[in-house]
Amino acid sequence: MSLKDQVILEFDKRFHRAPDYLISSPGRVNLIGEHTDYNQGFVLPMAINRAIWVALRAREDHQVVAYSHNLDETLQFDLKAFSKKHADWGEYVKGVAWALQVHGYDLSGWEGVIAGDIPIGAGLSSSAALELAAVRAFEVVSGFDWEPVEMAKLAQRAENDWVGVNCGIMDQLIVAVGKKGCALKIDCRSLEFEEASLPDGLTVVVIDSSTPRGLMDSAYNERRQQCEQAAQHFGAASLRDVTLEELRAATDALDPTIFKRAKHVLTENQRVEEAFIAMRDNDPATLGMILQDGHASLRDDFEVSRAEIDTLVGIANSHPGCYGSRMTGAGFGGCVVCLLQDDAVGSFTESVHEGYLQVTGLEATCYVTTARQGVKVEKLGR
Repeated sequence: MSLKDQVILEFDKRFHRAPDYLISSPGRVNLIGEHTDYNQGFVLPMAINRAIWVALRAREDHQVVAYSHNLDETLQFDLKAFSKKHADWGEYVKGVAWALQVHGYDLSGWEGVIAGDIPIGAGLSSSAALELAAVRAFEVVSGFDWEPVEMAKLAQRAENDWVGVNCGIMDQLIVAVGKKGCALKIDCRSLEFEEASLPDGLTVVVIDSSTPRGLMDSAYNERRQQCEQAAQHFGAASLRDVTLEELRAATDALDPTIFKRAKHVLTENQRVEEAFIAMRDNDPATLGMILQDGHASLRDDFEVSRAEIDTLVGIANSHPGCYGSRMTGAGFGGCVVCLLQDDAVGSFTESVHEGYLQVTGLEATCYVTTARQGVKVEKLGR
């Protein structure tokens, strides 16, 4: 049974009536452009064919009642009086409600069932998918206009100021505005974006390394602070306003660690532009090499990889049908993104699974992805 059918069936079972709306909110994979979004740089993500689904119906009071099918847990809170509790999935929904209300939206209550097939903690942005699903839920029951860029910004605020993860805008924006068959080159300062179609004969495979990571418990916020320190050294608002020439001229004046962090960000912005051109030119080989260079920078300059991820990238790159691979997501575990020849997917997934298990003792789960539309809502018939 599909997740779509599961949430509809579960809603009827729990609330003894049919849902009025069905929301699908995708995860995302970032092809290149890591740790550049909060530096007001460039990223190249795509929304993927794994999603969070919500079946819901408006309530006549100000209660939100949401059941997680995956976790067998129920969230319930009053929109007129709620507060932070434990750092769990419910705080993302509450955080969205808080951000919308702070921004002046008058919210109505709803009841719903939530289910998803985005791996949790793997770097495929299950949190942003849940946030945008919650935004759309409030939108359809409250009657305000859907403005995707504005809604992405409010979802980001929920994660920054309510949940406490100091993420950039990339995840929420690609979930809100994703295009079928395309990655998007996003300018994280202006929030403008351009479509980039995947090269012919190319399949994007995401591999879960079975090394889940927790951003709040990791060095993510530390890396962000280090980037801010580098920008401050140059009197710049962000590293977006610093050139590689300026950075190299300041080698002796900067702490070596701060220098490396800035070097990654500035070279990564260049890699995003080069990758966009390679996609435009239908050049998967060049695109694959750019991904390999990006992983080396994340490993050596930004230092957010780990031994298992490096092993997995090495195994993936050794397959003759793989153009290139790299760690994707904030780091410290999670997933690897790989660019494959279409006809190599079967042998690739088998060899990666066997090789990774032999070296690390861990299971590598491969997800064959396609680029899909961002969050969408369907009105169901009564």
